[in-house]
Amino acid sequence: QVQTVESGGGLVQPGGSLTLSCVLSGPIANEYGMAWYRQAPGKQREPIAVIAGFTTNYADSVKGRFTISRDNAKKTLYLQMKSLKPEDTAVYYCNNRQADASWGQGTQVTVSS
Repeated sequence: QVQTVESGGGLVQPGGSLTLSCVLSGPIANEYGMAWYRQAPGKQREPIAVIAGFTTNYADSVKGRFTISRDNAKKTLYLQMKSLKPEDTAVYYCNNRQADASWGQGTQVTVSS
């Protein structure tokens, strides 16, 4: 059963910004630790941002440019992305930090001029 619905992706120019959303339903909505992942063409899916309570961690590739946050009342996970680069082009997913829940469809982010 899919418990995540990602949205907010699109085509953006280098240096631009996007905010992704992930609506959570079912048991995953109560998970303490959540994360954003991305999968670029020809590459494995990788975690890029994790939130657990008030603690956040980021992959070096996005540190200082991306911000993960969560609204428990809205059961929604967010990823604010700024200073986007072509290498950020990927399909973005959310999941728990163990990555053991079913994957949603993801949302495509394309950074290109």
